Formats: sequence, C-alpha cells, structure tokens
Amino acid sequence: MSSTVTETLTKPLEALSLPVEEQQPRYTKVPGGYEVEFKGAKWFTGTIPNEAYTPPKDFVFPGNSSPVELNPKGQTEIPQKLTADYTGYKYSNYLAHVTLTEEAPLVPYDHVDCAFRADPEKKALFAAIKEMKDMTPSIGTEVKGVQLSSLSSQQKDELALWAAERGVLVFRDQDFVDQTPEFLKEYGSHFGRLHVHSFGSHMKGHPEILSNLRDNDKTVFDHYGAGYLTTTRWHSDMTYEKNPMGTTFLCALEVPECGGDTLYLNNMDAYDKLSEPMKFFLEGLSAVHSGAQQSIHGKKSSVYRRDLVETLHPIVRKHPVTGRKALWFPPEYVAGIVGLKKEESDAITAMLFSHLEKSLDFHTRVKWEKGTVVVYDNRMVLHSVVLDYALGPNAKRHHIRITPQAERPIPARESS
Repeated sequence: MSSTVTETLTKPLEALSLPVEEQQPRYTKVPGGYEVEFKGAKWFTGTIPNEAYTPPKDFVFPGNSSPVELNPKGQTEIPQKLTADYTGYKYSNYLAHVTLTEEAPLVPYDHVDCAFRADPEKKALFAAIKEMKDMTPSIGTEVKGVQLSSLSSQQKDELALWAAERGVLVFRDQDFVDQTPEFLKEYGSHFGRLHVHSFGSHMKGHPEILSNLRDNDKTVFDHYGAGYLTTTRWHSDMTYEKNPMGTTFLCALEVPECGGDTLYLNNMDAYDKLSEPMKFFLEGLSAVHSGAQQSIHGKKSSVYRRDLVETLHPIVRKHPVTGRKALWFPPEYVAGIVGLKKEESDAITAMLFSHLEKSLDFHTRVKWEKGTVVVYDNRMVLHSVVLDYALGPNAKRHHIRITPQAERPIPARESS
C-alpha cells in the first residue's frame, strides 16, 4: 500500500489489487438487512445492496412507508415529516428539509488549519471568558460569560487550538442560533470548507447548516436501535469522506426535559493508553471507513444527494497543529482493517472497540440546555447521542450543526 492512505474505494480492484472474485462486496440477506463481506471484512447494513453503494431512485430508508420521488413537480427541497406540534416554534426557520437534487462527489481540497495562527497561550480568547471549568481531566471544558458570535478572527483561531487540545468545549447561554444563516456559514468557513451531508436534513435553502430534528416519531427511535441493545453509536462525523471533519459546532435549539445527552470520548488519550508495541503495530495500518453503514439510520423522507463512498484512512492520525496522535477508529463507520486476515481484523477491531467504549476515564457527557453550543474537534474525539428520553406530544430534540472539513488524515507514521 502506498503512503497515500485516503484513496476512495470507488474501484476496489484498482485500489487494493484484489482478485476478480473480490472486486465488489458480497451481500447475504439476514434478518433486518444484509451482511456485507468485502476484502475479508464483514459488517451489517440495512441498505438495499448495490455494488457501487448507490441506492436506486426508489430507495426506501428504514422507517419510510413509501419511496421518495426524486424531484416531484420540479421541487428541489421538501420538509421533513413532523409528528409534534410546532405552532409558534421560535426556530421554525431551522426545521429540517431534505434536498431532492443529485450532486457530483465532493472534490478533495488542501486544508490549512486556522489554529496554526493561534497564540499558544490563547490570551485574547481567555481574556474574554468569565468562567471556565474542566468537565473531566481528560476531555471537555464548560465555558460561560462569552458569546461565540462576538469573537474576533484571532479569538476564533485560538478557539480552534483550544478545541484541539481539550476535544470538547461547552458554551452555555449562546445567541449563536439567533444570527442569520449567512452569518453562521461565514463563521464556520473560518475553520474550513463547509460540508454538505450526502443525505442528511438541513435548513431550508442552506444545505451547509445541518438540521438534526427528532420529535415524538417512535419509528425513528425503533429503527435507530433496531438489532442493537443500545442506541449508543460511537462515531466521528462523516469519516468516510476524503476530507473528514475538523472544528465542529453543534447548537441546541430545543431539548427534552430529561435525557437526550451526547457522549464524547478522547481519541488522543485512547491512543496514549495503548502499549508501545500495539501503538507501533497500529500506526502501520489503515481501515476502511464506510458511508454505506450510515444509511441504516437514515431519516424519514431522506434521499441521497451524493453517492456513498468508502475511503481508506490511517488507524492512528496526527493533529496537524498540536502533533498529538489519536486512535481514529470509529465503530459506526469502520468496516475492516486493510491487509489483515479476517480473524486478525475481527480480533483487533473487537479489542479497539471495547477499549474506546469502556474506558470511561477518557469519556465525558454533555447535558444539553437551550442555547448551548458545543465546539468539538472531530479529529480528536468520538461522540454518540443517547436516545433515552420519553416520547410525547412536546418531545423535541432539535440541533443544528456547522461542519467544516479538515485535512486528509495525517498518518502517525509515514509509509516507506
């Protein structure tokens, strides 16, 4: 394998020099979906099988009662189906829509992190903050007394560096979502090129602003947890892209009275706790990150904007600014380890997943309040929603996300 470890597997034969019989994934029908086997790795998917990972035009996501017609009556966007009462809802302009137009694949780009410009001591940013408190020794800091919307360019640079160091920053009582969509997009663009999700819902007319809305639709919860004991899905956002995500902004508009928290874990400490021989072994490996698996949890009335992709990324990556190494192995998206026999891949994968999920000494939990904005570095942390709150007429969990892309993952050890 060359030193370039982020090659998209749109042509698996060329990418991995596989024998003819292994050019495309093999699908076996199992209860609730399909078992996919590709290059010795196996995983479960709820998608309809297609060798290019491109759903047919009448593709039905889990939870849909009927196919979504592409471009009905010339429309380019339709609203997400609502099952709660949104009369008088303050943030009705952020209610979720989906795009009905097909787009070309994302073009890779060269990212230069704004944190390179930051003062290592972050004097400008810290001078504006009235109160900050670490949530755990490993990860997370809660911040009060400063408005993100008022930060200068210098303070934004320092914010990016701080997020890279602490992983998760929780800002309370923010007016961020009260700004215009144009402001939010310009703000996010300071940190990188804004990502548009391949099928996720978004603010009407602004696909760069992802709208994540869950109300009292029980079928969404049922399908999200179908076949699993828990709704916990550890992931970093869209790791299957060639340019995965960087400094990310998740903003709470409406939250349940109790529950609906978000879990975060520190990939850097996860790496540091491994033995030296294991670190050395993993630094020479790459994993397949699959976009196909995300469709298991597709939302109602969603359609694909772009073809799904699979990409190779290093299992251990370095942050471009801090230089810290991180175990980058999200259970939600990793579909196998390249170059290992199946039994080897299965054993290493199970060990790493267990390490990430059970090592609570580098975990934290964010309890949402209206107006909370969480800034996190997608390169250095994993996260998962907890769908534990009671459903009812007024049950709403509504967030928007601004998701700048970052660099192609930098391997912890370059191949020779």
